[in-house]
Amino acid sequence: MDILCGFSLSLCLSERLRAIKTNQDLLPTTPILQLLTDDFWGTPMIHSGSHKSYRPLCVLSFRLNYWLGGFDPWGYHFINVLLHSIVTILFTKLASQMFLGSRFPVIVAGLLFAAHPIHTEAVAGIVGRADVGACLFFLLSMFSYMKYCDLRVREHSKKRWFYLYGSLIMATCSMLSKEQGITVIGVLIIYDVFICHKLSKREILDIPFKKQYSSLREGLLHLLAAGAAIICLRFHLMGSKAPHFAPADNPAAANDSFWTRTLTFLYLPAFNFWLLIYPKWLSFDWSMEAIPLLTGLKDKRNFGTAAFYLSIGLLGYWLIKAYRKRCICGNGSFCFVGLSGESYLTKNGLYHNNSYAHKKGGDAGCPCVQIAARNNSHNHHNRGRRSGTNHSSHYIGYRMTVGNATPPSPIGNIEFEEVTDNPTPPTRVAFASAADTLAMSMTLLIFPFIPATNLFFYVGFVIAERVLYIPSMGFCILVALGIDNFYRRCGSSKVWKGIIYILVAAMLVAMSTRTVLRNHDWLDEEDLYRSGIDINPPKAYGNLANILSGRGNKDEAEWAYKKALSYRSNMADVRYNLGILLQEQGRYEEALYTYRIAIHFRPRLAVAHLNMGLVLVTLGRKEEAMQVYRHCASLDSAGLKDPNLHETTRVSALFNLGRLYADDGQYTMAITIYHEAVTIMPENYQAQSLYNMMGEAYFLLGNYEDAEKWYREALRVKPDHIPAHLTYAKLLSKWGRLVEAERWFLKAKFIAPNDSSVYQHYGQFLSECQRHNDAADMFVKAAEIASDEYEIVFNAANTLRQAGRNSEAEAYYQVAVKLRPNEVTSHMNLGAMFHVNGKLQEAESCYIDALKLRPDDQITQNNLIKLRKLLSQRRRIFEVRNQTKVKSHGHN
Repeated sequence: MDILCGFSLSLCLSERLRAIKTNQDLLPTTPILQLLTDDFWGTPMIHSGSHKSYRPLCVLSFRLNYWLGGFDPWGYHFINVLLHSIVTILFTKLASQMFLGSRFPVIVAGLLFAAHPIHTEAVAGIVGRADVGACLFFLLSMFSYMKYCDLRVREHSKKRWFYLYGSLIMATCSMLSKEQGITVIGVLIIYDVFICHKLSKREILDIPFKKQYSSLREGLLHLLAAGAAIICLRFHLMGSKAPHFAPADNPAAANDSFWTRTLTFLYLPAFNFWLLIYPKWLSFDWSMEAIPLLTGLKDKRNFGTAAFYLSIGLLGYWLIKAYRKRCICGNGSFCFVGLSGESYLTKNGLYHNNSYAHKKGGDAGCPCVQIAARNNSHNHHNRGRRSGTNHSSHYIGYRMTVGNATPPSPIGNIEFEEVTDNPTPPTRVAFASAADTLAMSMTLLIFPFIPATNLFFYVGFVIAERVLYIPSMGFCILVALGIDNFYRRCGSSKVWKGIIYILVAAMLVAMSTRTVLRNHDWLDEEDLYRSGIDINPPKAYGNLANILSGRGNKDEAEWAYKKALSYRSNMADVRYNLGILLQEQGRYEEALYTYRIAIHFRPRLAVAHLNMGLVLVTLGRKEEAMQVYRHCASLDSAGLKDPNLHETTRVSALFNLGRLYADDGQYTMAITIYHEAVTIMPENYQAQSLYNMMGEAYFLLGNYEDAEKWYREALRVKPDHIPAHLTYAKLLSKWGRLVEAERWFLKAKFIAPNDSSVYQHYGQFLSECQRHNDAADMFVKAAEIASDEYEIVFNAANTLRQAGRNSEAEAYYQVAVKLRPNEVTSHMNLGAMFHVNGKLQEAESCYIDALKLRPDDQITQNNLIKLRKLLSQRRRIFEVRNQTKVKSHGHN
């Protein structure tokens, strides 16, 4: 029977188990629309215990993996690596646009993103697919919106709508892969306002009113409306309630001190940024006290916090100062001027130098307008003269040659390349300066990380490396920008450029090496948990113990469980898993005590109640077990993280309670309990065993009609459920429907040709039908499959004896004696078989062995007396024959 007797769940592995192995949404039998109402773990979003992680696209990809290869981990990891490769290519393309095609910083950014160790958890961990998938749609949304902005200015055609709505769809898909994907909306707003249109603070206030910003309003309204709609939908799907997390998941959130919460939450972003810079300390889990709380200003880590925010402030100040040094040309274009007089591309793709003084809105003082006009006039004249046609009504566009070279300072040195002869204006260059690239890198770094800051709502983790997957794009751009800045300042010095090349190569080699080493940790669960001992010892030891226990290293596993509890004694899951280990070793009293302690720390830990009941039954304390089962069935699941497991455990408690009543012959009470289990079982509960036991209880009450109904219900739920085949066949046999009964036995034999119980029950049926020879064949087959099971071998010997196949019966009785040398019945039957086969000396020896084990056994004593009488008669006959031969020989 399928009895829920215990779960040895790893505290970290529970995520993967819930997301993959125990997630009913992956199964083909689950309606695909249910993915839209369940969270990442398969729990309904409206349930109070739901994690509220709504990622249906990620779950859909898991479902595709399951359809292709079941739970084979290779396929899941292959998809993760493939997605990371695609994201890396797209990110490199984005970097190319941000650096205007300059190869060196693009290569640095792309390689750094591809090899950064912080990505290991997202790529090597199966559940990290949510982050990688969200990043993929995040980038696709950005590219689509950037194309929309380009078409909006150049053509203002209907084609732009395709890219605009495509961007919004990709943004929604990013959010449906993981929650932080919604932040792409904010990134696009920053891009459109400050990078594409290059507006100042004052001009932002004019966006709703001035006609010149109509195209910008078009994009912003769509972004804001889509963002609001997505957030409202997300909040609605959450049941309009925020998720609830255990204090151990986020200790700062549960702390009563305002200063402790504030200092800790301010420190965590700084620590995350430090992991991006120096990813030496990586862990599978950062919860509990992995990051000790900052309880006061005297904590030295506050200096790191101050340095982090000071750096951000300085970069922000640099950007504000840079954005102030812009002018508006007479043609409406913005000229972007640097902080130290260097030249930059303007909004229309022209270089501008800070040495030129010009007034806001003045055409005469703006060299951009003058140069554009001068070059336009010159080229119109030349093209008209060459072609012999008048092109005065056309607008000639020019594109700057932008490469690795530093833009020339003297504006007279600008070289133009003629692009086309059409009415469209020149192509706008969005990332016209280092300031634009810096602004976008900081936006990519900060905005996607905002949901993890506890700023708007508390999150269920302290540090999560996979959450940094999307923000790391901004970090990689920032690093590449800094390196490129140093590179350009080297000028023509080959020595300094060579040093930069060496340092960059060393950085990439170091990052790649760390990634390779970290991937080795993720190849094996034991190595993964051992690598986290220094950072989070209680969870690392607890999970390590689960792995060691599963591999049979019971002593080492017990040590690891106790080591985990020495760091944090109130971990109910660890105590529960330790109880499982003790129960498996037969140390029932210790297991019972451990379960009681686990329940003390977590009173609604249903699986601990269930296993405690099983231990009590083993110890013969059935009354106590019944009380525990009843209490377990009454536990509420509200607010629990895994309500599916909790509800399943409650049903299993009632199942076991019903069996206890059935074992005592109280079949009516057992049926009542079974019906109660049916009423509370969740939709995904595998009820075939429950239905089968219900049918068996009705069968034993003599109610064959209801018994047949529940047997068939068990077979409907699981058509290949062998126990239901066998019990239903036995019912039909008892009912006199022998032909139907044999048909169900044959079906069971076809489904499970290597199941010894099938041949055993079928053989018993054949024996009752007086088909002893066929029955003997079935029992012999069962004994061949389960040659080490005493009962099957002994029954095979008995059936062979009934079929008159005494020699074979003798052989199987001998095997039975070897399997259980202290079993009296084996010696008795083997002695009887020897007796029948005429092997009287061997029979006598078996009878004597049986009497040694049970001296007062009357049957054995009678058989031995009969045997000895027969031996005595044979001796007399032998002696008479010998005497006759002697006399005959003497007479001769």
